[in-house]
Amino acid sequence: MKSVSPTIRDVAAMAGVSVATVSKYVNGTQRFTPAVEAKLKEAIERLGYRSNPLARSMITGRTRTIGVAVLDITNPHFTNVVKGANRVALQHDYTLLFVDTEENPARERSLIEALAPRVDGLLISSRISTEIGKWLLELGKPAVMLRRVPEVAIPSVGFDNRLATYMLVRHLLNLGHRRLAYLGFDAETINNERIEGARAALAEAGLALDVYDTHAPTAQGGEAACSRVMLGPKRPQAVICYNDLIALGFMKEAKTLGFSLPRDVSVAGIDNVPYGEYVEPRLTTIEGQSERMGEVAMQKLIDTLSGRTDIDNVMLEPRLVVRDSTAAASHG
Repeated sequence: MKSVSPTIRDVAAMAGVSVATVSKYVNGTQRFTPAVEAKLKEAIERLGYRSNPLARSMITGRTRTIGVAVLDITNPHFTNVVKGANRVALQHDYTLLFVDTEENPARERSLIEALAPRVDGLLISSRISTEIGKWLLELGKPAVMLRRVPEVAIPSVGFDNRLATYMLVRHLLNLGHRRLAYLGFDAETINNERIEGARAALAEAGLALDVYDTHAPTAQGGEAACSRVMLGPKRPQAVICYNDLIALGFMKEAKTLGFSLPRDVSVAGIDNVPYGEYVEPRLTTIEGQSERMGEVAMQKLIDTLSGRTDIDNVMLEPRLVVRDSTAAASHG
């Protein structure tokens, strides 16, 4: 015989309250005394009652879903951001619905506009963040950006990119390196911040930075750019890469070209992705607190959905992680 699922009326009867009270409790539209909420919670758990999400969204206008737009879900940085965001979302009874814009700025707007009506709020990582921020306000949907958005009234959680490269340069200078290169990705707005941090540290030592660019912020991008950096007329003693993926690709190709790492060239990245600890040599990097970024951003968005309207920008601090890919300079 088919079992019958418990109804809202069953919960009301067991808890000794009205159906309306149960409805308001499960839909989160009204709070009650601790004693009443305890009775409701006990009745729901004993009966195994589950509310209908579709019906609940029709009543409250809320889907209990958060939209997340990331640039590349295969990049461990963004995977960790989603992991952190999801941890906080689950604690508050929200689920995630995400889109991968696949590093394609032309697709970002259409994907986010399609996502917005299905969710209560948005977490967005975008390379064209200022442009997106302006029309995002017109969607009328609470949002938090996963980086600071200049001149746009949207809260954000970011990372101190200038300090990150400043710290890496100081580390390399302390190892005796004087010819430093930066291998970046100039399609990214924060690339300039990272160049500025590196140049500031080098300027204190009276040195200049050689800047190179990759076609993509991926291992393939770093691999393709390696020969241009290492076989050119200004071979560096050390290379700072825009992210760990570029650094890993760069190191792979450098070894293919016959260079010994870190004897011939020290290499460092940014993000502290898990792969970096399991290559040879292990990658020196900057811990970017990716999971923490997701957690903080999600909590800010949930606070906004709860009626808090503070528009502030949280800046997470980098931490230097020294491993085997950087070593004392070989002078000669």
